[in-house]
Amino acid sequence: MSALDELSIAMGSVAERVAPAVASVGGGWRGGSGVVIGRGLVLTNAHNVHHDEVPVGFADGRTATARVAGVDADGDLAVVQVDTGDIAPLEWAEGGVAIGTPVLAVTGTSHGPRLTLGFVSSVARAFRGPRGRRISGSIEHTAPMARGSSGSALVNASGQLVGINTNRVGDGFYLAIPTDSTLRVRVDSLSRGESSERPQLGVAVAPAKVARRLRQAVGLPERDGLLVRDVGEGSAAASAGIRPGDLLVRAAGRDLKGVDDLFDALGGVSAGDPLELRVVRGAEELVLSVSFRAAAAGQAESEPVGDDGAPADPGSPVH
Repeated sequence: MSALDELSIAMGSVAERVAPAVASVGGGWRGGSGVVIGRGLVLTNAHNVHHDEVPVGFADGRTATARVAGVDADGDLAVVQVDTGDIAPLEWAEGGVAIGTPVLAVTGTSHGPRLTLGFVSSVARAFRGPRGRRISGSIEHTAPMARGSSGSALVNASGQLVGINTNRVGDGFYLAIPTDSTLRVRVDSLSRGESSERPQLGVAVAPAKVARRLRQAVGLPERDGLLVRDVGEGSAAASAGIRPGDLLVRAAGRDLKGVDDLFDALGGVSAGDPLELRVVRGAEELVLSVSFRAAAAGQAESEPVGDDGAPADPGSPVH
């Protein structure tokens, strides 16, 4: 038997065991996939979930309506509750994967499961989630994935779950959130209905280099900081008096040299506590107190960065 025949048999065996536990989630062009991780529980990407309920289709042709249990929008994860019948949950792999490891991407579609082969091309990659926060430690691989693959399973040659497919980077490279011990803790929390909500300032910002160019153009001295391009209506930033054109230079005693400094400052804010923000407005320097209790629910969720307002890191969801 040739090596190709052996690989084909191995892939067929993995597909037979894994495919039943991979479902389509959402439906339509914005739909994705999900993975059965426990009785009545499906793990998917947060960007696949847009309402309290979402349609789910299983490999055996059965469809059902799932109820959202918990969402971590910043980490791009969600767990939904749905009748999974007698589907066996996927087994999580122990330990990480190394560069060169063969992996299989298993996607749920309305026409049945799709399986593709690839290899781990890099580890510890980072990308930005739907709200602009950096998601670190991702697996980069080459298993081809079409639309509808966000939230699908990345498994090893034994059919064990090693990652949740999330982003496309460049041509032919994809990122998966690794199913490590940290992810298990987060997923357990979401399964219990404990959604993760971090403070949202409600601004769209540009990086320091843009701010420096604009300040030079109008004859103002250079300052490191994040240039506010837009302020969400009803957001915490709007309530605090932040305006488009303001330069955010310091938050909670932390100099803002990049957007991740702002996210770190926001991450350190306890529920109900204000955030002290130093702002340069033209030649004037202000200290503003931002209260997150004043923000309207659901307003200005994202804080994009980059010269064009898009995430600084390349990549896009593999819907």
